Amino acid sequence: MVDLTTHYLGLKLANPLVPSASPLSKSLDTARKLEDAGASALVMASLFEEKIESEAQQLERFFYQQAIGHGEADSFHPVPDKVLTYQEQYLEHLQELKSVLAIPVIASLNGTSLSGWLDYGVALQQAGADALELNIYQLAANGHDSSETVENHYLEIVRELKTRLSIPLTLKLSSQFSSPIHFAKRLETAGADGIVLFNRFYQPDIDLETLQVVPKLELSTSSEALLRIRWTALLYGRVKLSLAVTGGFHQVPDVLKALLAGADVVHLCSVLLEHGSAYLGTLLDGLENWLDEHEYSSIEQLKGSVSQQHAIDPSAYERANYVQVLDNYSHPAGVLR
Repeated sequence: MVDLTTHYLGLKLANPLVPSASPLSKSLDTARKLEDAGASALVMASLFEEKIESEAQQLERFFYQQAIGHGEADSFHPVPDKVLTYQEQYLEHLQELKSVLAIPVIASLNGTSLSGWLDYGVALQQAGADALELNIYQLAANGHDSSETVENHYLEIVRELKTRLSIPLTLKLSSQFSSPIHFAKRLETAGADGIVLFNRFYQPDIDLETLQVVPKLELSTSSEALLRIRWTALLYGRVKLSLAVTGGFHQVPDVLKALLAGADVVHLCSVLLEHGSAYLGTLLDGLENWLDEHEYSSIEQLKGSVSQQHAIDPSAYERANYVQVLDNYSHPAGVLR
């Protein structure tokens, strides 16, 4: 029997497959189905500070300040005795997930201010989260912030949160940092327990009829996994952080490659949205069968065995691979050169 257990953020998990932040965690019924299908932990959809602040402003305007400018009005919108806010609903849902699931529940937080990161991070811990994933969505778009300024912003959040939290803390990183390994080491020194490679920043589109900039959501594909696999292989053994990958993991080979590169867990989202919770069982069966056929006794035996430090040709993860790919390219048959 192959041992599929792995360790992530100090948590012992039954296997390396973890549903990532997505709408799937918003339903207790779906969360149970994910656990039943084999999920070893669950990352909740993010709690957004900007949504909390927007809701507070709306409540203030439409309920508590509705008399301003209307002194002669004889009636107003009734003010309810109790308004269950977005934040309260999120925390209540977290508590419900903890009460019905046996697997760890990892909260996800997307803040906009240092006070928000701290206050809401503490609230999530108090509500029972087993760990906290920071979904930092920051684009250096103003032209004034240097790469060091951006990194220092992340580091400040980690340092301050670590003074307030006792649960493990991991960061969902973008792939656009200049030196990911150096930055990962800085995060480790600041107190981070893990990192997730890499956040998928959804890209806005342009409507050619209205010329409006519009949001566009596209699910991931397996081709995106290679970027995550490469940087995992480069990071493995160079930091003590827990390593998770997310974005593009759809098939058993995708998962195996991430583990061989050194990932502790593989986050799943798009593939579960496309195929449903039960697909977790398909992936687990395929993973176990491959390990058994190739005479691996455990995930730990497999993990990191094809990282850069252990690869047959370590240079293949760097420029040499780029040159080889170009040299080996050939045109399709029938295409004029």
